[in-house]
Amino acid sequence: METRLEHIKAFILTAALVAAQAIAQPAVQNGGTPPAPPVEDLVAAALEASPSLAAARFRLAAAREAITAAGALPNPMVEVMLQDVSFPKYTVGTMEMSMIGPEVRQEIPYPGKRRAASDVARADAEIRAQELDLLRRQLAAEVRSLYGRVYALDQEREALSAARELLDLLATTAATRYSVGQTEQEAVIKAQLEATRLEERSDDLEAERAALVAALNGALDRSGAASLGPVTALPTVTVPADPWEDAVLGSSAAVAERRAEVAAAERRLDLSRTALKPDFTTGAAVGLRGGFDPVVTLRFGIELPLWRNKKERPLIRAAEHELETARAELRTAEAAARSDAARLRADWERTGKQIVRYREAVLPQSSSAIDAARSSYLAGRGDFSTVVEDFRTWLEARSELARREADRFATWAELSALVETALPDHNTGSAQPIGSDVSIEEAASGSRGGR
Repeated sequence: METRLEHIKAFILTAALVAAQAIAQPAVQNGGTPPAPPVEDLVAAALEASPSLAAARFRLAAAREAITAAGALPNPMVEVMLQDVSFPKYTVGTMEMSMIGPEVRQEIPYPGKRRAASDVARADAEIRAQELDLLRRQLAAEVRSLYGRVYALDQEREALSAARELLDLLATTAATRYSVGQTEQEAVIKAQLEATRLEERSDDLEAERAALVAALNGALDRSGAASLGPVTALPTVTVPADPWEDAVLGSSAAVAERRAEVAAAERRLDLSRTALKPDFTTGAAVGLRGGFDPVVTLRFGIELPLWRNKKERPLIRAAEHELETARAELRTAEAAARSDAARLRADWERTGKQIVRYREAVLPQSSSAIDAARSSYLAGRGDFSTVVEDFRTWLEARSELARREADRFATWAELSALVETALPDHNTGSAQPIGSDVSIEEAASGSRGGR
């Protein structure tokens, strides 16, 4: 009997040592599956392959082609003129006043109208350019945000793998102690229940990850079933110096698009005002009279804007209203940009503080708590319910840190869509790193070792 108890104690001691290693050591990543490519590689691939971006580029190209056409002269009109004195009898060549010949007419807009039309087309092309830029930034932010969410799930999967090993050891310990009457059957059942809960969460993670990868594949314009290796780390990123509001207002693609719309509305108003100026018509005709000398006719006409109060002036007032609408929408976009800057700044500071808190306090404290609870239980002084509770806290802390890091990366991704200077590994000086290059296990073990 004593020999059997000694074997059990030796087994429990070995299990405790292995469990301690499971806490401090990271799990093996998915059986050696190659990791996911860097996020900026995926962003570049999405920008290259996106059909929506391709459509926006074609719209921009079409708008630029229209600039030249907008300022061109109207096409001339060629007519055939017949003047017959004794119509329907054909008398050309026999009657001096009868003639036949071609006539060319050309409409000439009032000076400045063609330039104004070109300015409107150029302003419309600038709107298309800003739309393309906005779409490009939004697509890049979407890819980066999805990548960060996949990272959080992959880190949680890794934590579940380590937790499963630890839980197996705890379940074996509980079963061993129950077999010799040192604990109740409740401990064995609770260990089995926790194992079931881990399997449940693992299945949920797989489904969530599959949905995220499918969305990422959609942004990359590739098969929804295409696989993505584990995301092992997020890149170190930087943000612009304070105040963010100035940076956002100066770089926001949405604000730039609204400014382009204001400029276009101003050009349309200028063009509508030129409609009050009369256009001209010129023409030349040659009348052939058979045996008589040909007759040359030159024409010059001027438009009479007699109905300007019912036609041109209402259109001018409509253009003025459109301009005020564009200016109001610009103010709305600027207000939204200022709001976004404040919100993102608060999110950046909040997630930064929470990441530090988890790395320096929650992770090491939860590891110490489960160490203490497990030691007390092995020594026969503690309750298995306490071990299970501390186990859940330890597992949630590891998963929550990854989610906080993903939230911080998503904040940066949204900011990068507003401020083009917020790029990975390019800014220096007063820019702030996200600090996601430190793994969960390094943070936990480093903090634990310094206490």
